Amino acid sequence: MKKKVFSVICTCCSLALIAAATVHAQLPGTALRANIPFDFSVKGKTFPAGEYEIKRFSSAPDGLVISGVNNRERAMFETDLVEARKTPSRGEIVFHRYGDSYFLSEVFAGGDKAGRELQPSRQERMLKREVASNNTQSETVAVAVY
Repeated sequence: MKKKVFSVICTCCSLALIAAATVHAQLPGTALRANIPFDFSVKGKTFPAGEYEIKRFSSAPDGLVISGVNNRERAMFETDLVEARKTPSRGEIVFHRYGDSYFLSEVFAGGDKAGRELQPSRQERMLKREVASNNTQSETVAVAVY
């Protein structure tokens, strides 16, 4: 009986630690940083290549802000919950590429299968239709965060 109780307590403690680590990684103010090697768009605004931070701007998980580390570029945007096909071991920022145009699409913290997804902008939807009519394909590009 003691072994069973001890086993249940250990399991509960382990789950609590895992949950606390996941919540900590998603707290407002905790930033994901990445060096993005290409110009990209977020909600219709174009950002130059460079180092950026993405973090929550409130206690709600759906609102994120991206800001340049070495420039004043900044945008706030709403997101939806998305689940990765496979749990990323490191955090990553995912972009959709149409020709030379890149659009921020998804944000994942490392070790968490759940991430945040942006709705496509009008410009991205237009390019997506254009690419489809030309029988070419878009590309997904992931940038690792640190």
